[in-house]
Amino acid sequence: MAPLITVKDLCMEFNGSIALKDISFEIAEGETVGIIGRSGAGKTVLMHLMRGVDQPPTRGSIIYHIAACDACDYVGVPGEAGKPCPFCGGDLKPADVDFWKEESAPMKRRIMRRTAIMFQRTFALYGDDRVIENVLRALDDIGYPSEKAIGRAADLIDQVRLSHRMMHIARDLSGGEKQRVVLARQLAKNPFMLYADEPTGTLDPETATLVHRMLIESAQMNDMAMVVTSHFSSVIEDVADRAILLENGEILAIGAPDEVIDRFMQDYSDTAQYQAADLGEKLVIARDVVKRYLSVDRGVVRAVNTVSFDVNEQEIFGIIGKSGAGKTTLSRIISGILEPTSGEMNIRIGDGWIDMTKPGIEHRGRAKGYIGLLHQEYDLYPHRTVLDNLTDAIGLEFPKELAMRKAIITLGMAGFTPEKSQEILERYPDQLSEGEKHRVALAQVLIREPLLVVLDEPTGTMDPITKIDVKHSILNAREEMDETFIVVSHDMDFVRDICDRVALMRGGKIIKMGPTEEVLAHLTEEERRVMGTEAP
Repeated sequence: MAPLITVKDLCMEFNGSIALKDISFEIAEGETVGIIGRSGAGKTVLMHLMRGVDQPPTRGSIIYHIAACDACDYVGVPGEAGKPCPFCGGDLKPADVDFWKEESAPMKRRIMRRTAIMFQRTFALYGDDRVIENVLRALDDIGYPSEKAIGRAADLIDQVRLSHRMMHIARDLSGGEKQRVVLARQLAKNPFMLYADEPTGTLDPETATLVHRMLIESAQMNDMAMVVTSHFSSVIEDVADRAILLENGEILAIGAPDEVIDRFMQDYSDTAQYQAADLGEKLVIARDVVKRYLSVDRGVVRAVNTVSFDVNEQEIFGIIGKSGAGKTTLSRIISGILEPTSGEMNIRIGDGWIDMTKPGIEHRGRAKGYIGLLHQEYDLYPHRTVLDNLTDAIGLEFPKELAMRKAIITLGMAGFTPEKSQEILERYPDQLSEGEKHRVALAQVLIREPLLVVLDEPTGTMDPITKIDVKHSILNAREEMDETFIVVSHDMDFVRDICDRVALMRGGKIIKMGPTEEVLAHLTEEERRVMGTEAP
């Protein structure tokens, strides 16, 4: 089959640092190519260049082989050359477009209208609109005939298996459902190429598998090619016809997915040893915590229902459960973001206890300054450097020499080497990979020297090797700085590796709490499947 895209000798540099080096490969019509590599390998940079996002490459070319209509703006795949235009009946003629050349700008805009992109964490939905209204907006953006729009929107929603959520408000959907609405909005463009950048990085394993199936079915139904980036081998195995392994901006391997994944996993090892923690006194005491709210669909919902637990100094305490179990709501109560309906949430500061359920600067306001929260939907300041994000942007005013020293130490706690920490200090967030952004966000929490850190899905966007780095950084922070962590996660392998004790939630209640292996043994078969763990 004729190539749809040719990438030739592509190079990209940021401030003298090489992000991509001499990248060359082709993508055929209808082919799905998976790009795998650890965080910082260059996956997102490559995808953005292929999509036409941000700035042009330092050198090299991306050539789209298309069939273009001279009578209207339609462009199609090269296999359509010689056929009549589906919109105006004109002739479709073959063309090779050097995507980033200045003289190609008009054709580049036409091509971009026939390509689509799904970003890793940004659901890009109108949160207050219903699902069908979100899809109708996407159709309106491309000038789809209004008299046919309702039917087309309903077809797209059915295609991603969300007909039962058609009238739901977008912000009330689960993460997997939101991602499927995003897919429906992108399919509204009738793209011949879809770029999916870590599309399931923050989803639980069962939901991720469902989204992968939606992507495969959509590609087949729409004769659509795809480029999918991931640092999870299961994603590449699920969706890709062919795989590319990137490392430090270079292609190490290209070929059959299983062969490329075997090459990637050669570096997957974990040999570091840490001493068992000597836990201190109680730091958090929760008693009979309840959080109720009203739902139009379900009436009174007890998101957290009479929950009690303790956390000791230097402990790594896990909160696990299926989606909707109440774990994220509980983590927000612990962090002081939400006020519970009733109960107590006490944290010890110095020699005194503060009840987080009581408002005011002497109660919750005071305690919040000693609690760090890293939510899976974190945001960095896009127009500030990494150094500024870690210091000025959160109100820590240091002399520059001390700020750099503190930033490098803290980035080390978040999994960066000293050399890499120094290298990224003057970079902006859009010059980092998604995994690097996540670790900078973790460092942004740790630099404030909190007594307690709450991590909401801390490994959702990380490759296996980076996950090891982050595990080591958390254990190191506990060992060297007497730090205490509460980890909310559906990554059971990570929980097993890092948590001293775990609380399992179902329906807003803690139904089992104790040593990690003991609680994991209590999971149902459905929970094991949804949360991606094998029997211990």
